[in-house]
Amino acid sequence: MNRTPVLLAALLLAGCGPSPSRTATSEPRPTRWTDLVTFFTDWRAFQRPKVVDGVPDYSPTAMAAQKTELARWQERLAAFDTSGWSIPQQVDYQLVRAELAGLDFDHRVLEPWARNPGFYVTVFTDQSDQPAREGPFTWGAVELWKNHPPYDQTALAQLEPGLRAIPSLLAQARKNLIGNAADLWTWGTKALKQQSADLSRLADSAGPLKELAISARTATDSLVAWLESESPKKTGPSGVGVANYDWYLKHVQLVPYTWAEEAALMQRELARAWTSLAQEEAKHARLPEPKPVASAAEYDRRFNAAVTEYMKFLKQHDLLTIRDDMEPALRARIGSYSPGSREFFGEVDYRDPEVMRTHGYHWFDLARLEHDPPASPMRRVPLLYNIFNTRTEGHATGWEELMLEAGMFDARPRSRELIYILLAERAARALGDLRMHANELTLEQAAAFTSANTPRGWLSLQGNLVRGEQHLYLQQPAYGTSYLIGKIQIEAAIATRREQEGERFSFKRFMDDFNAAGLVPASLLRWELTGQLPEDVRRMLSP
Repeated sequence: MNRTPVLLAALLLAGCGPSPSRTATSEPRPTRWTDLVTFFTDWRAFQRPKVVDGVPDYSPTAMAAQKTELARWQERLAAFDTSGWSIPQQVDYQLVRAELAGLDFDHRVLEPWARNPGFYVTVFTDQSDQPAREGPFTWGAVELWKNHPPYDQTALAQLEPGLRAIPSLLAQARKNLIGNAADLWTWGTKALKQQSADLSRLADSAGPLKELAISARTATDSLVAWLESESPKKTGPSGVGVANYDWYLKHVQLVPYTWAEEAALMQRELARAWTSLAQEEAKHARLPEPKPVASAAEYDRRFNAAVTEYMKFLKQHDLLTIRDDMEPALRARIGSYSPGSREFFGEVDYRDPEVMRTHGYHWFDLARLEHDPPASPMRRVPLLYNIFNTRTEGHATGWEELMLEAGMFDARPRSRELIYILLAERAARALGDLRMHANELTLEQAAAFTSANTPRGWLSLQGNLVRGEQHLYLQQPAYGTSYLIGKIQIEAAIATRREQEGERFSFKRFMDDFNAAGLVPASLLRWELTGQLPEDVRRMLSP
């Protein structure tokens, strides 16, 4: 890497840190990165809600107290003097600052404990492919996927506290939920109905936990009945509004664009996807279309072969350092055959199982986080508020198209079409995210828009996926846009490194640096991996 930009960026770092005027304290200002590490550890303990008898407290009194105390944490962080810190240390500071901004936004705008019934879902049957579960949820999840019946003592010990807390938590929710957001209320109620079904299945196989599972299900059903009785009164919008969305992008998600700029970028990506798909379809019109997997035996054979072929491709093309934990992590997630109708990603997956293995970069990320995490404590744990998503979702999405360009589908040219179908779906649902939060569309209208703008009718309104995705994006602003916004930022980082290094540029070296940096927002990775602080990122980091 050319070190001149690094030195230049170091001279400019003071402009990204807090100004002395932001704190009135006369105490010495913290100047060491190790002080930030201590602050971060203490901050994480504060950010978690108070737990009373095993139940997190989201009552109005508790939340008012947390909001008041948060101001002191913000003052403490603003007092740091980061001048002279390395770029990675500066990035760590920005990560912590973003987390504090996330809690601030929760108290000022989102108020998930008061507006969003889905916040109180705590039972999950599937593992997330993200470092932390997507969306805002109360503390104390019951991760059923980690254990399977018959449950041993270790499993029972893991499951019991969360199940025992559910009745008291949901009784509290009935008092806390006072919001008027119609879509959040309606779809949060549906999410709790799913929790009831999951608890019913658990009760049939839970052994010693049966009574706890039944009690949790009864409490869930009681809350659902109350939510449905209150639903006709809920008539307000659920989006945060454009001004709040802009603030959230800049201060929490660390995205150097506004709502309007993101909308323009997503429109461009949607048009590019449809145009590229049309070109591919015309080019390969005389070739047979891929035949979907049609049996369990074929599924096992083709999906396992896809993992083998994909890993072979990565090794042969020397695109990144191959770790021993990568292939097992990917192979463990191939799933199983499901007959009948398929949701959108099944339509893609069953036609060429190798396509979605590229998006499965998530499992590489999680394996590395488990076996070889970054040295920085701020990067060894998942960032709060899904701040990681432009890196995780953005890279996984970008990797699909990068592998296409690297030649992965040259022997199966009709599979190239699948990449652009995926791209169109991501752009369409991102526009749904943006327009819901601008309160231009309801969730149902956003689902219809996304379905209509996804090729081949594969994202059907008859399925559950399209509404489920929009519900997530309504709860977690900017998640729907992160797939392509992160992709754009990572492409900019690659382009800058290529310009800096010229013919010495190594894609493998870039990817190794990229992976070693951890699951950091794409805009900050762009800064760290190039040593350059682009003007748009500088504006984003300004107070």
